[in-house]
Formats: sequence, C-alpha cells, structure tokens
Amino acid sequence: MTIATKSLLEAFEELRDPRARSCSYQLDELLLAAICAIISGAESWTSVVEWSEMKLDWLRQHRPFANGIASHDTFGRVFSLLDARQFEACFMRWMSALCPSLDGRHIAIDGKCVRGSHDGANSAIHLVSAWSSASGLTLGQIRTADKSNEITAIPQLLDALDVKGAIITIDAMGCQHDIAAKIVERGADYVLGVKDNQPGLAEAVKLWFDAADAGKMDRPFWDDIQIEKDHGRIETRRCLVTNDVAWLQEQRQHWSALKSLIMIESTREIIGRNGTGTASVERRYYISSVPAKAALLGNTVRAHWGIENSMHWVLDVAFREDDCRIRVGEAAQNFAILRRIALNLLKRDKSTKLGIANKRLKAGWNVDYLGKLLGLAT
Repeated sequence: MTIATKSLLEAFEELRDPRARSCSYQLDELLLAAICAIISGAESWTSVVEWSEMKLDWLRQHRPFANGIASHDTFGRVFSLLDARQFEACFMRWMSALCPSLDGRHIAIDGKCVRGSHDGANSAIHLVSAWSSASGLTLGQIRTADKSNEITAIPQLLDALDVKGAIITIDAMGCQHDIAAKIVERGADYVLGVKDNQPGLAEAVKLWFDAADAGKMDRPFWDDIQIEKDHGRIETRRCLVTNDVAWLQEQRQHWSALKSLIMIESTREIIGRNGTGTASVERRYYISSVPAKAALLGNTVRAHWGIENSMHWVLDVAFREDDCRIRVGEAAQNFAILRRIALNLLKRDKSTKLGIANKRLKAGWNVDYLGKLLGLAT
C-alpha cells in the first residue's frame, strides 16, 4: 500500500461501523468500493454494486473482499446508519493532510441544497461547504440543522477547519456579527457580502460609495479596474475600497477587526452583429477585515464565485447530485461526502486536460488510471 493510499483510507479508520455484530462485508471494503465506483460514474447503490462486481478482481488487489460484493440493500442500510457527523470529521481530517496550511489562501464558504433528498416527510438536506480557490478542492462540509440555515452551520464549519491566515469569503447570508467575530477568533480574515439582511449597514455603505463616486467625499479611497473581452461581450469590473470605517461605530455598526469597505461595479456590454449593443451595470458591497488594497480585494471577491462554478455546478452536472434519490436515514448526506471525496481526487489529477465527466469515464474504463487517482499500488 502506498503512502497516498494510507492517507485516504487511514483517514477513515476511526469511522465506527454502525453494525453491532461481526459482518460478512467490512466497512473499509464498502467504503473503498463506493469511492471507486462513484469516481467511475456510479450514481446510486445499484450502480455501485454493478461496477464493483465487474471490478472485483481489481478490488481484491487492495482489500480481501472475501465474501465478494455486498448487495445494494446492504450498501444502502450501512450508509443510512453511518454517523454522518463522524464521516464529515474524517473527510476534513483527510483534507487537512492534503492542505496542511491555508495561510494566505482564499476560502469560499457557501451552501447547497441536495434537492433530490426530500421524501415528503422531510425537506431536502442543505450542506455548507468550504472550498479552496487555489487548489479547487472542497475542504469540508457541514449539514445545516433541520429548520435552521447557514448562519448556525458556518461557525461549526469554521471550528472544524484550521483556517489560520486565510481570507474567507461568504455571501450576504453570512454577514453576521457573530460570524465575523468567529473568523477573526480563528485567526483568519473575512470579506462578507452586504445586502438588505443588514439594512442599516447596507444603506450606510451604499451612501458612502455614492458620495465618493460623485466626488463629494474628501476621505481616502482607491480603485482597481479590470476589463475582459470575450465573444462580443465586454465586462468592466471596477473595485473601489476605503479604510474609512471609524464612522460606522457611531452608527452602532461594530464589526470585529473591520478595516475596509468595498464596492464592486460590474458593467457588461453585449455587442450585436450590427454593431449596436446593450449595457447593464450592477453594484455589490462588502465589508472586510483585510486592509484596503483594491486589486487584492477585487480578485478575492471574484474568486468567491469559483465555489459555484467549480464545485456546485460540477456536482450538479457531472455527478447529477440534484437527481439522486438516495434519502433514507443518513444516506443522502453520506453519499454527498462520497461525491466530494471523488471530486477532490479527480480535481487533484493534473495528468490529463479532460473535464470531470470525461475523467470519470476514463476511470471507469481504465483501472490503472483509477488506481493512480487513489494512489493505489497495482
């Protein structure tokens, strides 16, 4: 067994088997088969079993599988009973070994609903994930409590990760005093979106930048402009920042370690074939504990959307997460963790320029490639 194999499988050694008695199918065998099958395209317990039975000789090179492959009912039952919080903790432990330091890195935190997991009596589960823009990897996830939202889950996720030195971005849902304080307490910086869920703050920040943009503000601000042209579309992104934040305290807006205010103005121009075009302008506002550096903060805000494009979208399109009807017990949450393990392993592979969907096909066709992804000795 290679070092890479140990780092993956040993990270889950503390995972307790929910079955009280000795069983014919060991938990590490079920876990290995499920991860390999999901990497290779499986999207249900039935397809996990089908793939595993076809690749049983190869799987036996890495684990005994003395009794062959379990039935889809066994997979479903075990993963429905498996403690999802413990599974999440093991996943984050594995990722902390792959990304030992996040100092100076950007982390985006955002939530995603697994739409197919509702069953009439229970609503669909909602997961809050932390994603590294530098590596493109999911660092961890926490399920929101029933009848709750991301606001309560985000502090739990922050406590579970070593985010010291990182810059953390969260959309307006996470613009809460307690969340800002928690990020600072954990040794990180924040960039938080500001909208009408904080109406006093939103109005105050908007009025400040309106005055600055109109030349009516004699206090310092800096800007950075980036222009992109692509297929008849021109997008101009202007980032204005200021370190003028002391006045907010007079309005009882006490935000932990606040150092800067940010406005992002996005202008999109669409040029038609006849040379005429249409333009739209959107302004978004943020607060941050990072000093007022326009280029850095503008790039950080833009990097936040990578969690939507490189994680959530990929899970929906390449893994068809929203179509999955696995929902008994803890199974929906645990299958979501398995998908994120698979996605991280596929993202880490730089040996091919194939997209995630085609990498999954390649892994299903070629066990040597699959073994390389997992670091399995052949």
